[in-house]
Amino acid sequence: MRVLLIGANGYLGRFVADRLLADPAVQLTALGRGDDADVRFDLATGSPGALTRFLDAVHPGVVINCAGATRGGARDLTRHNTVAVATICEALRRSGCGARLVQIGCGAEYGPSQPGSSTAEDAVPRPGGPYGVSKLAATELVLGSGLDAVVLRVFSPAGPATPAGSPLGRLAEAMRRAMQAGDGELKLGGLGAQRDFIDVRDVARAVHAASLSAAQGVINIGSGRAVRLRDAAAVLARVAGFGGALHELDAPPVALRPSVIHPRSESDHGLPGGPVAAAYPYPDGCGSWQQADVRTARDRLGWRPRINLEESLADIWMEAACRI
Repeated sequence: MRVLLIGANGYLGRFVADRLLADPAVQLTALGRGDDADVRFDLATGSPGALTRFLDAVHPGVVINCAGATRGGARDLTRHNTVAVATICEALRRSGCGARLVQIGCGAEYGPSQPGSSTAEDAVPRPGGPYGVSKLAATELVLGSGLDAVVLRVFSPAGPATPAGSPLGRLAEAMRRAMQAGDGELKLGGLGAQRDFIDVRDVARAVHAASLSAAQGVINIGSGRAVRLRDAAAVLARVAGFGGALHELDAPPVALRPSVIHPRSESDHGLPGGPVAAAYPYPDGCGSWQQADVRTARDRLGWRPRINLEESLADIWMEAACRI
């Protein structure tokens, strides 16, 4: 099976590449902007025609898109997350390769959800920030393309190579600095959010399974369990051997303001519509709670998560500790 992997050097892409390279039945070609890519191509600026010519030459059976941006302004996010996917879809429509497309989406496409609930694929997406909006637009392009395609909505990835700017990456770095300085206590803020963390190696397994399957549409990839960040911090302290005290800082007061995300109703969040208060800022636009319903991945891909959060956190800490 010839597979074209886009974004092989990214956070998720490198683990997907490792997983595919371990399959002797896969012939892998990496396309990206870096010098170490098999083929250099910038999806944000390259034309569909140029990509079509490459697809016709390589003739892959599967195209996996792990490329994209998680940070930046709305213009950059749109260019890298939406325009790039439009280029892929148009190139695949023009090409005679007939490749299947596996697009990596994200849980931020859904936006905030009701605490205690599990978000299924039929939930109405209401992204709360430009990143989620740009990824949702990409998903809609894929679903409306007429291609043989599946979108994996990955919730909060964790594990080896976790970016330092992510919530778990920031926790590990703060703990490393405290231990390096010999501090007996660690003060952390914004730990009330609850997220569905899924190990990147489990994500790679899901991408591999989706490549081999005939499943189409949207499929959630998560652990199916929301974890409070303060609980993740406690586990991280244990695996790191941090014997000091963890103190959660009170969030600064936030004035009541009209919601800029979307109108809320009692059926949405158990709150009356109109003004809402946010205890903490949520840069991902997902509010205080996210938890995936992962039954579709089990039923259609035969996939279940295998790696627990403690193992993921141990790997995050191992990398952070190497910087001491």
